[in-house]
Amino acid sequence: MGVFYDYYRAANRQAAVEKPDYPRVVGMPGRPAFDTVESKWFNPWDSLSGLIAVIRNVPYSSDLVRTVELYPPPENAPKTDQELEALPENSPYLVGPGIEELPVDVRDTLADVSDGRLGELGERWAAENGSDPDSLAGLIAELRDLARRARDEDQLLYCWSFG
Repeated sequence: MGVFYDYYRAANRQAAVEKPDYPRVVGMPGRPAFDTVESKWFNPWDSLSGLIAVIRNVPYSSDLVRTVELYPPPENAPKTDQELEALPENSPYLVGPGIEELPVDVRDTLADVSDGRLGELGERWAAENGSDPDSLAGLIAELRDLARRARDEDQLLYCWSFG
């Protein structure tokens, strides 16, 4: 099935974690409606770090994107193997979903990508991971536009994942 990632913007952490069991891309009754970019493969730790490295023209490092885990609440996370094993099998600590807050410098790096760089960034990033450059340029444009809207509204970006 794979893991699903919804990148979205929210006014604050409280809004970002509202109804955490629901995907962010769907604005159905009873579910929060978020401005979202969805992906099945684009995770914030490796994939986004790779993109940020390409945009900034720096070597890849997983430290380029240091997320803050918001859900499930880290303060309630099991601290020992015994506590982990005692969790019910449907616990979000075992199966998700997860919500991460992205750093403001990542938001701003994405927001600052110009139209003129999209093709070049898609090609460079494709060379790193073997994907289609045009598809990657399209994803970069979607993330850039989301980041711009977030910055314009003084919001941060978040990533909801499940799978």
